[in-house]
Amino acid sequence: MTATARDKQVIRDLARKVAEIAGLPVHGEKRDMWIRLNRLDRVRPLIHVQAIDRSIWAELIPDDELQTGDDFCREQEMALRRKIYCWENFPDDRVVDDIVICSIVIRGDSRSTGSGMRVDMRRPEMKFGAGFFKPTIEKESDIENIQTEHDVWIDWEETERNYERLCDLYDGTLRVEKLGPCFFWLSVMDKFMVWRGIQQMYMDLVERPGWIHEALERITVGHLNSLEQIEKLNVLSPGNGNRSLGSGGYAWTDQLPQPDFDGEHVRLKDLWARCATQIFTEGISPEMHDEFAVQYEKRLLERFGLSTYGCCEPLHKKMHVVRKIKNLRRVSMSPWVDVAEASAKVGKDYVYTHKPNPAIISMESWHPDLARAELRDAFEKTRENILEVNLQDIHTVRNEPHRLTEWNEIAMQLAEEYA
Repeated sequence: MTATARDKQVIRDLARKVAEIAGLPVHGEKRDMWIRLNRLDRVRPLIHVQAIDRSIWAELIPDDELQTGDDFCREQEMALRRKIYCWENFPDDRVVDDIVICSIVIRGDSRSTGSGMRVDMRRPEMKFGAGFFKPTIEKESDIENIQTEHDVWIDWEETERNYERLCDLYDGTLRVEKLGPCFFWLSVMDKFMVWRGIQQMYMDLVERPGWIHEALERITVGHLNSLEQIEKLNVLSPGNGNRSLGSGGYAWTDQLPQPDFDGEHVRLKDLWARCATQIFTEGISPEMHDEFAVQYEKRLLERFGLSTYGCCEPLHKKMHVVRKIKNLRRVSMSPWVDVAEASAKVGKDYVYTHKPNPAIISMESWHPDLARAELRDAFEKTRENILEVNLQDIHTVRNEPHRLTEWNEIAMQLAEEYA
C-alpha cells in the first residue's frame, strides 16, 4: 500500500521534531558519557528507562492517537512518537539522533529460522498471565532436528524496497541509513528450554546431562555457523553507535572497531554481543551455570570485540564463573540479586547494570518515597562501581504515565548526588 499525502505529512512533521531534538547539544554530552562509562571511567550513574513492551505503550500512546492509515506508516509514526514522548516525559540519558535505520534483510540465520525447531507456547486469557512452553523436543532423538548448518543469504530486493519507501516517506527530514547487524544477543540454554519445556529441562540437568550437552553443542555450532556466514557476506555495521545493548545501556565506545579495522569490512570482533541464561535461577549452582551455560556462551562471545552478560538471572554468587569470559565489559544484575554482594563481586572491572524491580511503578498505588528510598539504597551500595541504572520489563503504570516521569526525575536527581 502506498502512503497517502496525509500520511507523509504526518511522518515528516514528526521527523522534523525529532531532528530538532537530536540537534540539541545535550545529546553529544550524553554520548560522551556513555563512551566514558564503557571505557570504565568514573562518571555519574547513567539512567535509562527501557520502555519497549507493547503493553506499556498502549497506555502511553494508545493506537487511536495515531494519525496515519497504512501499517508501514503507522509503524514509523509510532517509533517517532515514542522518541518524542520519551524526550518530553522522561528525558533520561538516551541519545536522540537523526537517523532512520533501514535494516538489511538477512534470511536463514540461526536467530530467524528457529534452528529448525518449533516453539509451542500457551498463554492464559488473563492479561500478563505467565506462558507455558509445551515440549516440542519429546524424545532424545529429537535434538537431531536442531540445525547446525544454515544457508544464510541477503534479501537485497526486500532491503531496497524498504529503503526506497523510507526515503520517499521521510524526504530528507531524517537520514535513512541501511544497516546490517551491529549487535548480537545469542542464547543457548534459553533456546533449548523453550523447545524442551522448563520443568523437563530442570529434570534433564540431573537425569541426562550428557544428552543436554549434545543439544547445547548443536545450538552453539549452529550459531557459530550463522555468524561466520554473516561476517563473510560483509553486511555487518559498526558496533560503536546508538544501539541498545539489550538488558543494559548503549554501545557507544571508542574501543570499537579494533585498531586493525580497514574502514570497510566490519568484523565480528568490531561488535558487541550479549549472552544470558535467564532460566537459571539462584537455585542453579555456579558449577552448573558454568557447565551448562558459560562454557558454551563464551565460545560465542569471544568471537566479538566486547561482550555483556546477564538479564533476569541473579548473578551475585556466580561472578567468578562469569569472569571466565575474556572480553567481558558489562554485567547486568537482575532485581533479585543481593546488591551489596553483587557490587563487591563486580568491583570496577565491569560496568554494573542495576535493574530496579519494575513493580515499584506498577503497583496499585504509586509510592515515590519508596522508589526514592530503594534507589538511594542501591546507589549507596554501588558507590564503588561503574554504574548504570536500567528500568525495564515495564508492563503497566496503571494508566498513570506520570509515574515514569516522576521515577525518572528521582533517578536523575540521585544520579547527580552520587556522581
